[in-house]
Amino acid sequence: MRGWVDADRAPFAALNVDPEVMEHFPSTLSRVESDHLVDLIQGGLVTRGWGLWAIELLATATFIGFVGLNAVPFEAEFTPAVEVGWRLGRAHWGHGYAPEAASAALDYGFGALHLDRIVSFTSLSNFRSQAVMRKVGMTRIGEFDNPGVAEGHPLRRHLLYAMDRPQHR
Repeated sequence: MRGWVDADRAPFAALNVDPEVMEHFPSTLSRVESDHLVDLIQGGLVTRGWGLWAIELLATATFIGFVGLNAVPFEAEFTPAVEVGWRLGRAHWGHGYAPEAASAALDYGFGALHLDRIVSFTSLSNFRSQAVMRKVGMTRIGEFDNPGVAEGHPLRRHLLYAMDRPQHR
């Protein structure tokens, strides 16, 4: 996990335009939207000192996606809250990178940030992310309609997972 560099923008844009990677999001992102997201992420890292970090393969220094912590950007029954999230390129699925990186982000959140609870959420159909949440020790605590997804959209309903500090290793 590391800060973002300009060289991450092109592979991140490729990841965000991949329909399989973005299957559980309302839409793919254009290059402009993807670059804007990088700008927001970098701003959060500078402002707070934590956020969504770029992740790369140690052996090759190849950018493979992001993982990290983010303040949930909407109001819901469980907010205010900090979420752990990730997005990896399809070629890097199934290798254990998401759980490894998510565990490191959880360690940082409970250790350095002294958070009492960290949440994660995804659409009902995103079984891969649900598996990562369970693998890192999170517990399913409910469902909610994500206000960031249009009403009536099939991805609006989300599962909510959480981990409290005492549950953390």
